[in-house]
Amino acid sequence: MRFTLATVIAGLPFLVSAAPQPAKQRIGTAIPISKRSGLVNADKSVNFDALKSHVASTKAKILRGLDNFEKNTGASHPSVVKSARKRGSGGDALTDDNSALWYGTISVGTPAKTFTVDFDTGSSDLFLPGPKCGSSCSGHAVYDPSSSSTSMDLGKTFSLQYVDESTVSGEQYSDTVSIVGLTATSQTLGAASEYSSGFESSQFPADGLMGMAFQSVSVYNASPVFQTLVSQGQTDEAVFAFKLATSGSELHIGGTNPALYTGDFSYTDVTQEGFWQVKMDSIEANGQIVLRNGDSAIDTGTTLVVGPLSDVATLYKAIGGTDASNTIGEGYYTFPCDSVPNVSLTFGGTSFPISPETFNLGTVSSGSSDCVGGIVGQDTGPSLWIVGDVFLANVYTAFDVGNSRVGFATLA
Repeated sequence: MRFTLATVIAGLPFLVSAAPQPAKQRIGTAIPISKRSGLVNADKSVNFDALKSHVASTKAKILRGLDNFEKNTGASHPSVVKSARKRGSGGDALTDDNSALWYGTISVGTPAKTFTVDFDTGSSDLFLPGPKCGSSCSGHAVYDPSSSSTSMDLGKTFSLQYVDESTVSGEQYSDTVSIVGLTATSQTLGAASEYSSGFESSQFPADGLMGMAFQSVSVYNASPVFQTLVSQGQTDEAVFAFKLATSGSELHIGGTNPALYTGDFSYTDVTQEGFWQVKMDSIEANGQIVLRNGDSAIDTGTTLVVGPLSDVATLYKAIGGTDASNTIGEGYYTFPCDSVPNVSLTFGGTSFPISPETFNLGTVSSGSSDCVGGIVGQDTGPSLWIVGDVFLANVYTAFDVGNSRVGFATLA
């Protein structure tokens, strides 16, 4: 924390009884972002097909990142070493999920063309529909490298295979990418020649995806957009921050927006650069600590909080949740809608509550008195908690690339 003279004087009442506090300075520039979610039906019941697809996507994205980490660094990810994860095949890497995403605008090329992208801190690459993409790209803005004077063909391809055997594949280019007036030159991106059906415009409103994790989990093994902006001196600070809420959501580039949070940040260091992986001190349920010292990845591309099956079972036992393995699937739990449990996650020594509105995904069925919990169990291999919107919607989150740490603050 930076202390100004006014702050120091205010802490010395024997010198002055009341000193004005300096206003927090807004650094960087904001991008308004919107959410698209299909996890809940019109009658407020949970769409279980979409929910299961989203959980499978979360699990598979992490597994893909772990494999990319080993390919890019030549060493297994520490979380894999600790848990002795079995390697999956390439076809198991991802599932096709578009049930929930946060998206906003960027521009690419010279002259610049605007695209909408899903901002995802759980992956690291930028891809857009390319000129060779077929009908699955209909309705999306197309990135045409031949129309950009700053594009360069890198002579490499990429392919993301999904469990339904569809793919997102294409060629890698470098080009100029701009976001809120900040420009990354020679940025690696993918021009897709094939989109899976789940990326059709009726299902996926964004044109493409922009990953905001670290290079070591990149499919391209290339610098992500934000890190390129930092290395090229484009940002005031090597920080980006998210407010994810029902209204007023934004991605702030190059700093934080003090108008959106109160108090100080509670920071926790990244334990392994790849994902935004940090230590979660504990999980509390109804005022009691239930679990301690968990590894977690902070992921804006995940709606839920997903944890190891045994840990999640321990949590719901403490709060009186009902195992819904036989009705919904393994790792899912329900609770009475009129008695939402109080659950908090602690990072950097500070406990942050999950609101009833975000913990409660919706009713089991139309008119049901039972609701589905937003913390779900899933064995991803490593004992890693994936912390998504169910928690992140309750805090202001700063991703500090320069100091390799994540900070959480209370929403204003």
